[in-house]
Amino acid sequence: MKTGMIDSSKIEAMIAQLRAAATRPDGPVNPIQGEKAAPKVDFGSALKSALDQVNTAQNKSEELAKKFVLGDDSVSLSDVMINSQKANIAFQATIQVRNKLVSAYHDIMNMSV
Repeated sequence: MKTGMIDSSKIEAMIAQLRAAATRPDGPVNPIQGEKAAPKVDFGSALKSALDQVNTAQNKSEELAKKFVLGDDSVSLSDVMINSQKANIAFQATIQVRNKLVSAYHDIMNMSV
């Protein structure tokens, strides 16, 4: 292939790939983004999963702090502090989500029907 020349075989190959992709049924497709629709997630299970992750982070932080206090050489102070801050941030985010949910509940309850 020379510089400045268009290779028509590559263009034809790309057109064939596009036609094959257009005729292939892949299930429900979001027409705006051209991707499959995201699977539906139950709000209760998502909330429980998030709370379990926060609980796990807090338990890990406590465990590392206990090991450090007992003199375990495999645990450094920086590890204890980092895990403690991660658990604290996760807990604070959970509190903010709870506050937003309570606020939304109050707004809905105060609506006139």
